[in-house]
Amino acid sequence: MSKNVGELIVEALANNGVKSIWGVVGDALNPIVDAIRREDRVQWYGVRHEEAGAFAASAQAQLTGELAVCMGTVGPGAIHLLNGLYDAKKSHAPVLAIVGQVPSASIGTEFFQEVNNDVVFSDVAEFTATVNTPDQMPHLFEQAVNTAIARRGVAVLSVPADISGEKLPDEVRPPRFAPAPGDSIPGPSSIDAATTALSGESKVTLLVGCGAREARAEVMELSERLGAPQVLTLKGKTGMEDTNPWQVGQSGLIGNPAAVKAMNECDVLFLIGTDFPYREWIPEGKTVIQLDANAEHIGRRTQVNVALVGHSKPTLRALLDSLPKKDKLKKNTKWAEELKEKYEKWLEGQGQLAQPDFNRSLLGKLRSLGDNPDHKIRPEAVARALDKVCAQDTIFTSDTGMSTVWPARLLPMTGQRHLIGSYNLGSMANAMPMALGAQALDPKRQVVAFAGDGGLMMLVGDLRTAVTYDLPITVVVFNNSKLGMVKLEQEQVGLPEYGTDLDNPNFAELGTAMGYESVRVEDARELEDALRRAVNSPKPALVEVITNPNEVSVPGEIEPSQVFGFAKAKTMELLPEALTK
Repeated sequence: MSKNVGELIVEALANNGVKSIWGVVGDALNPIVDAIRREDRVQWYGVRHEEAGAFAASAQAQLTGELAVCMGTVGPGAIHLLNGLYDAKKSHAPVLAIVGQVPSASIGTEFFQEVNNDVVFSDVAEFTATVNTPDQMPHLFEQAVNTAIARRGVAVLSVPADISGEKLPDEVRPPRFAPAPGDSIPGPSSIDAATTALSGESKVTLLVGCGAREARAEVMELSERLGAPQVLTLKGKTGMEDTNPWQVGQSGLIGNPAAVKAMNECDVLFLIGTDFPYREWIPEGKTVIQLDANAEHIGRRTQVNVALVGHSKPTLRALLDSLPKKDKLKKNTKWAEELKEKYEKWLEGQGQLAQPDFNRSLLGKLRSLGDNPDHKIRPEAVARALDKVCAQDTIFTSDTGMSTVWPARLLPMTGQRHLIGSYNLGSMANAMPMALGAQALDPKRQVVAFAGDGGLMMLVGDLRTAVTYDLPITVVVFNNSKLGMVKLEQEQVGLPEYGTDLDNPNFAELGTAMGYESVRVEDARELEDALRRAVNSPKPALVEVITNPNEVSVPGEIEPSQVFGFAKAKTMELLPEALTK
């Protein structure tokens, strides 16, 4: 029996392993949604806002590396997908967005809800097209999916309301998708150049990103051979942090002094699988080697002496085969050992802040006079408590802002743990919907969202989605009644904080109304028990933690201008407002 366009699309997605589709129904999508209803291999997740659906799909694509799918109906429904799709684009996650369009005869007439989808999505998508006739199927659909997979990005296929229900000839074959491109490796001359740069008595530091995740063994062997410390990017934590004697934490705003020292004192800086964007944290005057599968990434952050265009695992294996053995290289490991000691000492200091009784200690009381007079829970304690109670395969998501700082610094990605967020786009409101996507992949796995109070309120309606579909996520809300990162950014440049206050509801009561097992925690000594109950609950759970709004994350290196700016801002905040205008 012949199929219509919508049925062909859904059958092809199911045949190629897609198990979930996220979106909001609408009349332009009716034939496709009805095909999903009749396809047992695919679960429809109806979200309350299309942006949440796009974030959920982005999370699934990031976690699996495989195609994920979201949908939005004509006009506003399609537009609502944009922010989540930009997250997928900047995270190099293969996501297909199927969007509705007005009836084909009305396209271009300013019809009700009409927007030009091909123009709207032209920047976010690697491929965007509108199905104008059933004759374009399955070719146009295959092109969209193959582009998303090959370029690891977004493809958008617009389907007018009348087209999706059109019957196709019996002879139309089911669409087939091409596999992802295979691993590539640089030529011998590039390997030779890198070998020369790494040999000798020079100090080498590895800056390791998520592109090295599949090459853990090779990265570890390279550090061992070269005596090279590893500075991890935020996205590089997953897969590289566990039982790694060479890693010294992270650089940048969430970094620490040992990582800064490793970057500043090396002779050779080797960037492996990272497009680390912060130029100010990459020192000048180094011999720089950059390994990336995408040639477009080479040299756009710093000048590169040796470019290695290829995938990390086979490229590093070729490089290791080319390098002299450890005893021939004569590398001094004392420097790396000193950096590791410095990092461990810094971690110990951070750990003190995370102790439930810190505010009651002498040091805590003295510090609280300046930054926490109300003795609210320090957010470091939340991350440390979650480390204790969560399983070794937990998936963590985090909102952009201070909610990311604490897991980045104090939550080790041991075992099979995974940490994702909007780390390239930097959007708020991503943590909870990303947790939905992650939980749908495996309902039995612990999934915990580090949700900022500002971010959660943006897409708060989709808290209910977890209840609707029995997705037992745990949402940990950092309620400091502030846009904390913005507050810090204002004060760093000498401006008094303004516009950052948040008039929040009681999130625990809100969670209960949404169907969550919810609790509000105001005493750090109650934190661990509350979190343990939440992550082990068979139902969605929400833990509201009243945290210190003035907690400052000190970067690995402080500029004098930042100290001056912070002092100026704090002085202005103490003065009557009339005197600061």
